[in-house]
Amino acid sequence: MANVVGEGAAGRSTRTLRAEGALATIAAEPESPDRVRRVLEQALVFAGAAFVAVYTHSGDGEQLRLVESAGIPRALCGVRDSYSAAGHSPAADAVRGRRPVWLGPEELAAQAQARRVPARDFSLAALPVRHDSGGCLLAVSERPGGFDTDDRVCLGLVTDAVALPGRQPAPDGGGDPAPDAFVLAMDTGRVRVGDDILDLFGLGPDDFDGRVETLVGRTVPEDLPSVMSVVESDHMTIGERELEFRVVQPAGPPKWLRLRGRLLPGGEGRPARLVGSVADASTLRADVTDVARVQRLATALTTAVTVRDVGKAVVAALRGPLRADRIAVAELESDRLVVTVLDPPEPDAWPDLWRAEWRTEWPEAPVRTMPTLAAVLREGRARIWPAGSALETSLAEVGPGGLAMLPLSAGNRTAGACLIGWDTPHDFGADERALLTAAAGLAGQALMRARAFDAEHELVGMLQRQLLPRRLPRLPGAVAVARYLPSTAGLELGGDWYDVIPLPDNHVALVIGDVQGHSAGAATLMGQMRTALRAYAVEGHTPDVVVSHTNRLLVDMESDLFATCCYVDVDLEQGSAWCVRAGHLPPVLRHPDGSTEIVEVEGGPPLGVTAQADFPMSPLRLGPGTVVALTTDGLVETVEADIDEGMDHLARRLAAADPADLGVVADGLLGKAPRSDDVALLLMRYEGMTLRPLRETWTVWRVPQAVGHARRFTRRTLRSWDATEDLDAALLVVSELVTNALVHTEGQVRLDLTLVGDRLRLAVADASPRSPAKPSSIGWEATGGRGILLVEALSAAWGTLPVSGGKQVWAELGAHR
Repeated sequence: MANVVGEGAAGRSTRTLRAEGALATIAAEPESPDRVRRVLEQALVFAGAAFVAVYTHSGDGEQLRLVESAGIPRALCGVRDSYSAAGHSPAADAVRGRRPVWLGPEELAAQAQARRVPARDFSLAALPVRHDSGGCLLAVSERPGGFDTDDRVCLGLVTDAVALPGRQPAPDGGGDPAPDAFVLAMDTGRVRVGDDILDLFGLGPDDFDGRVETLVGRTVPEDLPSVMSVVESDHMTIGERELEFRVVQPAGPPKWLRLRGRLLPGGEGRPARLVGSVADASTLRADVTDVARVQRLATALTTAVTVRDVGKAVVAALRGPLRADRIAVAELESDRLVVTVLDPPEPDAWPDLWRAEWRTEWPEAPVRTMPTLAAVLREGRARIWPAGSALETSLAEVGPGGLAMLPLSAGNRTAGACLIGWDTPHDFGADERALLTAAAGLAGQALMRARAFDAEHELVGMLQRQLLPRRLPRLPGAVAVARYLPSTAGLELGGDWYDVIPLPDNHVALVIGDVQGHSAGAATLMGQMRTALRAYAVEGHTPDVVVSHTNRLLVDMESDLFATCCYVDVDLEQGSAWCVRAGHLPPVLRHPDGSTEIVEVEGGPPLGVTAQADFPMSPLRLGPGTVVALTTDGLVETVEADIDEGMDHLARRLAAADPADLGVVADGLLGKAPRSDDVALLLMRYEGMTLRPLRETWTVWRVPQAVGHARRFTRRTLRSWDATEDLDAALLVVSELVTNALVHTEGQVRLDLTLVGDRLRLAVADASPRSPAKPSSIGWEATGGRGILLVEALSAAWGTLPVSGGKQVWAELGAHR
């Protein structure tokens, strides 16, 4: 005996009642890993959401982190995987205020610059989840009106169901339908079904509770969107509907069923009803039906993000079922078809013209050489040519036994084309022609979306590349290479960065860092952090001071984001280094004997967490042939392995690599990197300097004989170096530089002498940041201003450099020995 449902529910929204029923069904089932996701999916069905996610507090309570989501890809609506609990995002506002936050497109547009929220024509809802750990439900709608009253009620039910079991409506009475028939009340989701239908779903009369969700729950997940488009009244129009779908069987492969139904309008207290029949479709066909193929393609295209994804989905859905010998999917760019997917991919399987245009991975086929194809693209309609049709050679060889050309269009624009060819004569039936036409329409819309995604993704990549160094400097006694791989997940910008900063006295700073999150804000902050670190480094500060100053700057910026960083100052002359770590991964050293070491380096907190932080320096010793490797967590952390395991794996792979070519080493380390996060990698091989500079330093005391003492120190030093050819010029330059420092500045003055080959460098450092000004003209009566002119006249080059707390004025002379 079939179960019976009453129709109508006075005083209650039909959608609300149906949402309660669906959530009650999920709550009544045993706990399962996908329970939260199934609850969230009800917001897509009943509240009209395009995307919905639930966030909970992190272990330290400082972040709201995404734990489950449903709907369109998160990147398409600009939603992040985490938000600062103390920040000003809609999610954080909802949790702190314990009240829902509703934002329309206008409010989102006003906040797009200040917050990481969707910037397109979206509406957003954030509702606090009431359970012990706290959190919120975040929903995004693409509908012009946003979330209406019923939508908001349904979102509230979903929010409660994330943590609390729902209520189960009581069944109503009614009559019995025919054995293969059903009657679905569209207001409550209660259904009366015949015994034959229960047998098809593998249920007995006593096992069925009268809810349509019980039947839908046995549908194969790939077919669920098509089934929901029928049982959900918002997606169903008055009239007849036919659908094929699969249901899971207790044993063996899924069973194909065919549903035929008609939606009857309601009135006079009677709700709208879907009436029809369900039959076993597996005996009606030997292979997948055309309807099922279109459903399968539509399902695949909903998750296709890039142009290549669209092409792969079309090939997977059509080539096998149609038994085609070759298929090509191409974008239309001006008058050329830029092929994105070929199957088979071998050049020999395609005509000579296509091989001649094979430029990189795929060919570009000029449309002008194929007038038949050009005509199809202009008309915008699918065309089929049987075996023996008169076609130009470049097309005839694609399908000598039959050729189908599908323009991929959306609206009035043609985005590309799909060519399907057979080698043996192929008979095109009416159903197959309809299938090709339907597939072309679906693929055209998906291709237009994917082209927009690819264009935005390329823009994102270009912005990321502009924020990183264009090239690395050449280093004396060392070689450095770097690699950056953006994440393949969506359009989000990453915050990973690296830098190589040449410093005075043959020092170099190796820097790598990672800003929290993936957003335009993270990328912008990354650029600011890289600039700040470089500025503080070239001022001559020690590594701990450089990182400390950068930390205070980030704290003062009052950003919701923090950053991690590893800073290594290498003395290329001595083969020594100082390392400072701010919440980042430690360096990995590959020693000349092939052994590797994950350096135990003291660390401070991430940048931007607290202004009162210490960043201790740890010493490193580098022998000639040592490789220093710095990386971000995207290279070593995966869902299968934690960071420690990933670092050990990186060390083993670095030990097995040949350090002779660092570019090959870097590419090898990134070859199997997970692409769920962006990755930065910086390698430096220390070789040692073959020609080490000679250096001496003199502290200039502020006494009357200070200049004379400096001259005597210079004379003794140059004689000991056997560099006396330009001794008089050097003594005059020292006199002028020391005199200027003593007369125009206060504090300590230091004289540095450096001899590299035949180049003598004289430098005087003082505590004033003001650079000496060269006078434009000097009268005969002037008593000063000639010193810098003398330095310029006697030197091959001169200039100033900022140093910690002041400046350094330097001059270079030729020192013949």
